[in-house]
Amino acid sequence: MIERDTKLQITDEPAIAYSTCYTPVPSSVKHPATYTESFIPIFAELLADCSNVLDPFGGVGKLALIKEYGFKGKVVCNELEREWAEIGKYNVDEWSIGDAANLRFANCEFDAICTSPTYGNRMADHHNAKDASKRITYRHCLGRPLDEQNTGKMQWGEKYRQKHIEIYRECLRVLKPNGLMIVNVSDHIRKGQVVAVVDWHKQALIDLGMKLIDEIKIETPRMGFGQNAKSRVQHECILVFRHGV
Repeated sequence: MIERDTKLQITDEPAIAYSTCYTPVPSSVKHPATYTESFIPIFAELLADCSNVLDPFGGVGKLALIKEYGFKGKVVCNELEREWAEIGKYNVDEWSIGDAANLRFANCEFDAICTSPTYGNRMADHHNAKDASKRITYRHCLGRPLDEQNTGKMQWGEKYRQKHIEIYRECLRVLKPNGLMIVNVSDHIRKGQVVAVVDWHKQALIDLGMKLIDEIKIETPRMGFGQNAKSRVQHECILVFRHGV
């Protein structure tokens, strides 16, 4: 069992593992895109037979709520921005701070990966807006510029797609043969047109050798303000893959 260290020191080196976080963070630090509550029991059911699971885009660690729905294994989260990890709201068994494209874990370490990548939408806007209009972006919720490798500052485009391919290759390295991979992702609207984000992530993982075994579409609440307030995609997708089947 990993002991909790109340005097935890986090260095600037990438991918530092620790059991839980106690460093205080400003109350103003939020995360704009945590898992939809109704997805947690779905994840728990899909992961029921797994002894451990990794979320490489860990955010604030909300995946750990699967324990409230019967998950008995170990929940490990990786997050690039330490303030989000340090919020410490959820019962994550182990944290790692670093780029998801360079994970600290051994080959074939995890039974499952469950994650939600960024969508390449306007939440990636990264300017330091000073007017009074309401904004929900990764940068504004964190309260500072994101790391250069953070996909949360990448708009939909080649850089976004290439970075996710690098991350997915790394995920497959640490995932066991026949392991489960769950990806929660959504399309978005750009200039009045639907951007096929889901199809791209689906095909990218298939091209890397994953087998799609299920696709679940669930209607979810969407933001009621912003440039596309009246034209939101009304559902998110949960893509379920097997590794090397």
